[in-house]
Amino acid sequence: MSAADMGNHRDDRQSWLDALKWDENGLIPAIAQDAASGRVLTLAWMNRESLRETVDRGRVVYWSRSRRRLWLKGEESGHFQELRSIRADCDGDVLLLAVEQVGGIACHTGRESCFFRELQGGRWISVDPVLKNPKEIYKDGS
Repeated sequence: MSAADMGNHRDDRQSWLDALKWDENGLIPAIAQDAASGRVLTLAWMNRESLRETVDRGRVVYWSRSRRRLWLKGEESGHFQELRSIRADCDGDVLLLAVEQVGGIACHTGRESCFFRELQGGRWISVDPVLKNPKEIYKDGS
């Protein structure tokens, strides 16, 4: 379903949400992928409310497990994820979000992707550059 088509299905909210398999905490993993390049940017979690908000806003809203609240991606950094499409896997228990990553930074470390470490010779090596120092992005520098 494309982002444009999703708005037409607001009356069927419950049915499309019920078609997904939520875990025991009411969550589903969501993989954010750059719509243009196909690069995987991040893995986060969504609940029903965050998924509805994402569809309604056209910007990705996750469920923050650590903060126990909705989290609009980019609310602090300005690096929003503009939704292009949503797909569910064959089992309906994982979502794939095609997004346009505003500012080109998806990771809180200041990198394009959260998947910047590669296993090389039994060690995890950072293979992607920091595009912007997190201290310049976030008030608390995290």
